[in-house]
Amino acid sequence: MVKLTVNGVAHSIEADPETPLLWVLRDHLHKTGTKYGCGIAQCGACTVHLDGQPVRACQTRIGDIGEAKVTTIEGVSGRVADAVRTAWRGLDVVQCGYCQSGQMMSAIGLLSDKAKPTDAEIDGAMDGNVCRCGTYQRIRAAIHEAARSLA
Repeated sequence: MVKLTVNGVAHSIEADPETPLLWVLRDHLHKTGTKYGCGIAQCGACTVHLDGQPVRACQTRIGDIGEAKVTTIEGVSGRVADAVRTAWRGLDVVQCGYCQSGQMMSAIGLLSDKAKPTDAEIDGAMDGNVCRCGTYQRIRAAIHEAARSLA
């Protein structure tokens, strides 16, 4: 039995502690906004927050989480999350949408730590978030727009 707090709710999960967080989120807790992309932490589709910091759920074992709080795209909230969502909609960032929950979670993590990121800082924070549709320019523009709205 592993205890996890996901989106502010405590859960007791009957799973091996070696189980990747991604599978617990999707299969046990039905939080399907967190996507499976590559399984090796290279694409970013499975990005969630662990105590506010972006991590790849496909490579985070539930037994390693301890007391840390997990936040998924379904549970992320607050001023920064609202600014990112608004910018994403306003600039029509999404094309197919598959990667976008991970993209947004990484962007929220960046803007929570850095109020006015440069292009280089955005590129660094978003590195490893793959968008097969190639919406990188819209993603960068939306992060800048979200930052302006938070100023």
